[in-house]
Amino acid sequence: MLKKVVNNTLFRLLIGVILGLVLGNYLTPKTIQVVLSIKYFTGQLIFFLVPLIVIGFIVSSITKLSQGSIKIVSFSLLIAYLSSVGAGIFSMIMGYNIIPNLSIPTSVDKLKEVPEILFQLDIPPIFSVMTALILSLMLGMGILLTKAKELEKIFDQFKDIVILMVNKVLIPILPFFIATNFAILSYEGSIEKQLPVFLKVILIAIVGHIIWLTLLYSIAAFYHKTNPFKLLKFYPPVYLTAVGTMSSAATLGVAVKAVNDSKVMKQSITNFTIPFFSNTHLCGSVLTEVFFVMTVSQVLYGHVPDLNSMLIFVGLLGIFAVGAPGVPGGTVVASLGLITNVLGFDEAGIALILTIFALQDSFGTACNITADGALSMIVDKYADKIKVVE
Repeated sequence: MLKKVVNNTLFRLLIGVILGLVLGNYLTPKTIQVVLSIKYFTGQLIFFLVPLIVIGFIVSSITKLSQGSIKIVSFSLLIAYLSSVGAGIFSMIMGYNIIPNLSIPTSVDKLKEVPEILFQLDIPPIFSVMTALILSLMLGMGILLTKAKELEKIFDQFKDIVILMVNKVLIPILPFFIATNFAILSYEGSIEKQLPVFLKVILIAIVGHIIWLTLLYSIAAFYHKTNPFKLLKFYPPVYLTAVGTMSSAATLGVAVKAVNDSKVMKQSITNFTIPFFSNTHLCGSVLTEVFFVMTVSQVLYGHVPDLNSMLIFVGLLGIFAVGAPGVPGGTVVASLGLITNVLGFDEAGIALILTIFALQDSFGTACNITADGALSMIVDKYADKIKVVE
């Protein structure tokens, strides 16, 4: 039992935060240089992996779109994207109305000066995240249209390698990256006033999840002409499994069983939609990330991003979410390029986003997979209308 707790990613991230906060108070100008070096090295590894993660997951995901009717697949992909983007826009509206009233302390003057880095090892990515995204879309569609099965197998194997790198490299070093960033913030003296704000925004994000789930199931009930509680009463084990595992993949079997036990939809549809949406529909994660990047921007840079930047960010985030890796913080990891390029975040901003996102990731995952039931109801009715399934 103790080993299971120690190996839990959330536990390790929390320990990283605590150790960083405590360690920062005891660092000297010389020892902080060592911390800076560790932060730089782990950050370089993380950013090196991001384009590989994008290619590994998106190409493999697109090549699987040949399963079932192309109309059903296209419709499912469309509503998954619209739900994620809609959740992002809803979160953005919440952010502009709530964050200015949270009395968030911004980065202030009179902070302790951080010395120069002691050791710097550059590990530049093979190419940019945007290049990785466009390349992934082109390769995925090319493999799908030409039915290049051998290439499909190669990219499936590449995805397995990427998953291995995520689990064996990225996840283990995240606590160190986060700990060093918090140690530096603590050393500077700015973090004490910022941490309570993050606990507030996590609670606000969870309330946002509930509102978005209510909206999706209301739309699904109206379109499907079925009481959504006939399905939702089977979902408590699904939600709890997602909260406990922080993994849509680990929850997938429970979700498929719950939906099929409800007998609200045709099994021939749900056997496709539930696994499909578990990989492409991340409305809870998108909602959370949008609200968090706005909060972190206010905390570190003294303002929320402008409307144009946020609209671009939300639109592109919906695309990135389709191929996000199913690991803790996967949506953020897949979109780090957007956060830096579109919103202009630096490493401190990235560290804070990774941390507070990971602290609530179980609830974001639970929202994602619970919302899949609503979208499945919509697809089920759509299949009846176009008479794909007899």
